[in-house]
Amino acid sequence: MKFVAGVSAFAMVAAAAQAQEAVDDAGESSHVIVVTAQKREQRLIDVPMAVAVLGGEDLERRGIDSVQDLSFAVPGLTMREDGPGSYTIFLRGLANQSGSGALVSMYLDEAPLSLSGFDQLSPVPLDFARVEVLKGPQGTLYGQGSAGGTIRFVTNDPNASRFEGKVEGEVYDVADGEVGTKLSGVLNIPLVEDQLALRVAGAYEQGGGWIDQPEAGIKNGNGTELINVRAKLLWTPGDNFSAEAMVQIHRADTKLGMGYEEPDRTVDVGPDRSKAMIPKKFDFDLYNLELRYDMGFAELVSATTYIEHSHQYPFTYIPRPGNYSYGIVEGNDDRWGNAEQFSQELRLTSAGGPFEWTLGAFYSDGNSDFIADYEYVYAPDGDLNEGGGVLYDDLYYFSESSAKSYSLFADASYKLFDRLTVGAGIRYFKDKRTSLIEYAPGAGTTQRAKFDSVDPRFYVSYQYSENGSLYANIAKGFRSGGFNSEPFAPYDPEKVYTYEIGTKGMTPGGAFSYDIAAFFTKYKDMVRRRLVVVEGQYFSESSNIGEVEVKGIELGAAVRPTAGLTFTASAAYLDSEIVATADTDQVNIPGDRTDYTPKFSITLGANYEFDWTANVPGFVRVDYSYRDKVTYIDRSSFLPSALPQASDDIGLLNARIGATFGAVGVELYGQNIANVNKAIDPYQGWANSNRTRPRVLGVKASVSF
Repeated sequence: MKFVAGVSAFAMVAAAAQAQEAVDDAGESSHVIVVTAQKREQRLIDVPMAVAVLGGEDLERRGIDSVQDLSFAVPGLTMREDGPGSYTIFLRGLANQSGSGALVSMYLDEAPLSLSGFDQLSPVPLDFARVEVLKGPQGTLYGQGSAGGTIRFVTNDPNASRFEGKVEGEVYDVADGEVGTKLSGVLNIPLVEDQLALRVAGAYEQGGGWIDQPEAGIKNGNGTELINVRAKLLWTPGDNFSAEAMVQIHRADTKLGMGYEEPDRTVDVGPDRSKAMIPKKFDFDLYNLELRYDMGFAELVSATTYIEHSHQYPFTYIPRPGNYSYGIVEGNDDRWGNAEQFSQELRLTSAGGPFEWTLGAFYSDGNSDFIADYEYVYAPDGDLNEGGGVLYDDLYYFSESSAKSYSLFADASYKLFDRLTVGAGIRYFKDKRTSLIEYAPGAGTTQRAKFDSVDPRFYVSYQYSENGSLYANIAKGFRSGGFNSEPFAPYDPEKVYTYEIGTKGMTPGGAFSYDIAAFFTKYKDMVRRRLVVVEGQYFSESSNIGEVEVKGIELGAAVRPTAGLTFTASAAYLDSEIVATADTDQVNIPGDRTDYTPKFSITLGANYEFDWTANVPGFVRVDYSYRDKVTYIDRSSFLPSALPQASDDIGLLNARIGATFGAVGVELYGQNIANVNKAIDPYQGWANSNRTRPRVLGVKASVSF
């Protein structure tokens, strides 16, 4: 596979010389990508950091419907899924399920979506302009929760100059599963010409499941009924001021919503295989108001967001051979979580020129609660598989937490000699947290703590041509500490330091574009979780266990040898290793690879736009992604012979073909065409692994007006 990747990369570079003469009539401007990664509009090739960008059309043609799909499209991005919509996201080898918050933050436009490490609101791609994946610590501009990076989902704005819309219908068949359907639409309505416009996007989906629980009589139970609606109202009464209000409503209901499955596409529930668990419901409402005022010398931006989130979901665990708990314990939980968060950001961004700067302040106030009704069978003599053990049922767990944070941030750069730019940023962050954990009503004690951090960033960029730059940056990331239940002590914050160099650009005319980045990261005081048995009950304890070093290289290229034809490739190599651990640590030892980190991953793509006839344009798109296995190591839970726990290496092939007949579009597509059945997640030793979706064949029709 690595040989194939190397040959592909060489072929693309070799093709660049020929491609320079074969650009389309639109010229290089049609290939310039503009992003807002640094909270100002910039050409992607001018941003001094590694950023992966997928445009709205790319998302549609590659069939990216979820964060899991996105993880296969961006090398180095991985995730853990606990049912549809529930993702813990990892990037660049910073992969850790423990801790108080996210390691990779997510935003929908200006609205932060990360409520905690396990409560991240994953929006369904709907009328997106693009997705930006910012790699490496983003603490200066995006704050806590972005030590590994930030994912920004950027939606299309209302247009006050024209009425337009689109309606799409889709039917697809899942191999060895059921038929699924989707209906979506976008409507843009100018209310006052050139001043006020409303844009509404909505989608409804049902079916498409393939996981069975035979003992409970459930077939294709993971098909999700999804309702997703977003409305944006944009008011621009003059050249200097704009106000945009956004409301996002998300409702998802899945009968068999754990996301886990065995190789035979079934799920087991411990200890009673016939128990029908509660359905998964993943709902949220998001409200955002964005105000912008052009003061001439700078733009003042206010972004206010309020989120309500409710989550009902099942959980089960069954230790497999090699697990210390094999034959001793099995259990399941019914879980309910609720969260709300208010956030406010104010920032002032300079209007341009050789000296560019941003000043800002951010405030966030969030609260959440969590209840679990759980049961398990415990057989200390290891006779569970022979029908022994004692059932403990109707057990109770409750937690309640709050987080209130304040931060001030600044970033400034100066352009020297027309080609050299130097810059620096800094953020001061303060976090106040509380936590209450109870195993019996009224039996817990509220814990409180304060955390603060100063997170700097330094960067330099040299523009060696009009469309090419060389850059280097140093950045720090931070994640607050947190709490355990009694009698375990709280844990301390984590710190991340990344050193990165890279180059990006394109040839004249845009026939060949490229980006290369190399980085080294130190991840200090990493938090890990272990299981502890106290008087026959299993408890979880998180603690700071050591230090991680990550070395990596990322490559990307696009070649356009002739009008309408584009070849793309991207790859990442990650060497992520735990280099030091605490003497008391029972989970890892130096030399262990970090969890959920593929050593090598790659994507290859080809897109050809052509005319079927004089008035019928069409396209053909083929994409292939490959990812090495990812591992999971917990020496407190598994025998040495059973470590590392590992997923499979995975290669997926997707294809799509389409044509447009005036206002009507028709597409045929296949995803996972080879019907690959592989484990995505390494958590197989607890029967908590999800697998690749079976082959999907579908047809989509659309009408634009």
